[in-house]
Amino acid sequence: MNYLEATQEIAEVIPDIENELIKENRIQSPYHTIQTFTERIKIMIRQNDRNLLFKCLKKVNTIYANGDNVMKNAIENTFIYSLDNFTVFCSEEYRKMIFSCISEDLRKMYSRQIYCHGI
Repeated sequence: MNYLEATQEIAEVIPDIENELIKENRIQSPYHTIQTFTERIKIMIRQNDRNLLFKCLKKVNTIYANGDNVMKNAIENTFIYSLDNFTVFCSEEYRKMIFSCISEDLRKMYSRQIYCHGI
């Protein structure tokens, strides 16, 4: 799956995000797509919008599992990198619930980034 296909997948879950993803004045790329999606997920976490959040986390898993290497790198370097910052003020229960919706591969990547920084 490339970033154009990922954009379509994301728009299925969040229809109004499509305008943000294809703004004429922004460069369209996997990183732009995942950054925009990540910002929306951050808002969902802060607003405790669990139903949509969990659908979006499943979509992140799908995009990561089926994405090309560039999409995977964008998820690892944008979404996973930001995840700790988004969940730091969540209750322990809510944080565990969020992480339980993330695939094992992404949880491993998160652990690598958190515990192996600077290597």
